[in-house]
Amino acid sequence: MPCLEEIYDIVVVGAGHAGCEAALACARLGLETVMFTVSVDSIALMPCNPNIGGSSKGHLVRELDALGGEMGKNIDKTFIQSKMLNGSKGPAVHSLRAQADKQAYTGMMRRTLENTDHLTIRQAEVSDLVVEDGVVKGVKTFSGAVYHSRAVVLATGTYLNARCIYGDVSNATGPNGLQGASHLTDSLKANGVEMFRFKTGTPARVDKRSIDFSKMEEQFGDKRVVPFSFSTDPESVQKEQVSCWLTYTNEKTHDIIRANLDRSPLFSGAIEGTGPRYCPSIEDKVVKFPDKERHQVFIEPEGLYTNEMYLGGMSSSLPEDVQHAMYRTVAGLENVKIVRNAYAIEYDCINSRQLKPTLEFKAIEGLFSGGQFNGSSGYEEAAVQGFMAGVNAAMKVMGREPYVLDRSQAYIGVLIDDLVTKENHEPYRMMTSRAEYRLLLRQDNADLRLRAIGHEMGLVSDQEYERTLRKERDIEAEVERLEHANIGANAKVQAFLERHGSTPLKTGATLAELVRRPELDYGMLAELDDNRPPLGEDTAEQVNINIKYEGYIKRQKQQVIQFKKLESKRLDADLDYSKVKSLRREAVQKLNLYKPVSIGQASRISGVSPADISVLLVYLEQQRHGGKKD
Repeated sequence: MPCLEEIYDIVVVGAGHAGCEAALACARLGLETVMFTVSVDSIALMPCNPNIGGSSKGHLVRELDALGGEMGKNIDKTFIQSKMLNGSKGPAVHSLRAQADKQAYTGMMRRTLENTDHLTIRQAEVSDLVVEDGVVKGVKTFSGAVYHSRAVVLATGTYLNARCIYGDVSNATGPNGLQGASHLTDSLKANGVEMFRFKTGTPARVDKRSIDFSKMEEQFGDKRVVPFSFSTDPESVQKEQVSCWLTYTNEKTHDIIRANLDRSPLFSGAIEGTGPRYCPSIEDKVVKFPDKERHQVFIEPEGLYTNEMYLGGMSSSLPEDVQHAMYRTVAGLENVKIVRNAYAIEYDCINSRQLKPTLEFKAIEGLFSGGQFNGSSGYEEAAVQGFMAGVNAAMKVMGREPYVLDRSQAYIGVLIDDLVTKENHEPYRMMTSRAEYRLLLRQDNADLRLRAIGHEMGLVSDQEYERTLRKERDIEAEVERLEHANIGANAKVQAFLERHGSTPLKTGATLAELVRRPELDYGMLAELDDNRPPLGEDTAEQVNINIKYEGYIKRQKQQVIQFKKLESKRLDADLDYSKVKSLRREAVQKLNLYKPVSIGQASRISGVSPADISVLLVYLEQQRHGGKKD
């Protein structure tokens, strides 16, 4: 029977945050790309929280932007509130977070995709992979159509064999009642891919008109908004913002939950999948933290287009009647009307140890994978993986070297390395604590760290790159000037120091020395600095941080040098570790399972000890000398 056949360079399966970034990267590199989605209306859908960024996630979005991704630009155009989190702490943990207008976010991303050259969008369910001799050759859809390609990127999110559950209700749908994808899992298993079953959840959406905001704490956006994208003009994002609200659960809430735990699919065994440790449901919080008298509930608007409000912090899979009673115990929600019930969603994903650091499957050449399908959680984690998977799929097709960001270069590097190197039996969430070199990997310097790589990829324009180089030169010149700009202990200076609670000068000092004082900063010293050049806000910020944290930054740079030494010691992908003498049995098993690309990666595998690493280093040295003898 005849069927439709088409040829593309790259196929992207899924149009969530991972699929969008993958497809855009491939198409912008000039490759004919087709992106499949079960529903065109679900492109860049935000089925859970209505925000982009947050702690550590803001870092990911800014890194993605520096490399040439779209998420940062899109949220800058569609946010309704923006806030810099952890502002009272050091710059390493500052993280930007913006509330999105969900409809505007989805619509804007869709328009971007639809107007990108070399990109075709198709509404169809991909049911099979076409694999020949361990090489992917394309995909088949449920209708029987065949799409031949030279690489495939899987970004199926939470749609594979998806099941939405609350109480005894179980619907075989994707998020928000959208059609799931029920066929691809069998094809993946048939091709030897190991699958996991994970779960995540989302809280109820409620009618704004039924909320008593007078009983809640109003949460405002920042007076001065910092854009996500380095390409966005800061003045263009200064606009009127909507408020979010904070309230709390209480003992009544917790009593209702405890009384109905036997009806929770989470505890009854009805849910098989493993849920996220760091984003638990409200019933999970009540069970795991019995001494806690209350939990935060953030009331966040879904957008300007609707009265729906998102109850952040109260995701649940409890039955409908329990949800109704539970939510109404919360201050301000006594008469709340639920628009959409909270639910848990189960879905199929892969064991990510099957991937190379390039996000290509080890066993299937040309098949790449990104997003929640890799066992992660969150829009931001998904987007950066989709981007890297798309870039590396494109590099493979173009015959160019792949791109792998290491742990010292980017949070993206930390995220992917953790996924492919460590055992992940629950949805992975990015956190600042996971990054060893977080003082270097700040969100404020993502452009300085990664623009050159984005430019080399071909996804950052010459103009953007030149702007970054100019900024870099300006920072260096200004730091150098401040280190040599002497200031005397005159009356004006002493009065300034006294006014700011700073110790008066006994002798002259450099402006850099004053910047280093904890109570002072570069901005404050402007009134003493007559020779200061006009600098942009972001440039001035870098000058301040580079001077203030100079000692810590130098120390981390030294640590990175040591880290790089181990990363540069490459291991053969075909090495049989059972032939390496003196390795412990567990190490042999784990090393043969993961096939690390370097000594550095090997050292991060659970079950591989420092003693095993020493053995491997000796082995490599012997091989090197053995090679010379030959």
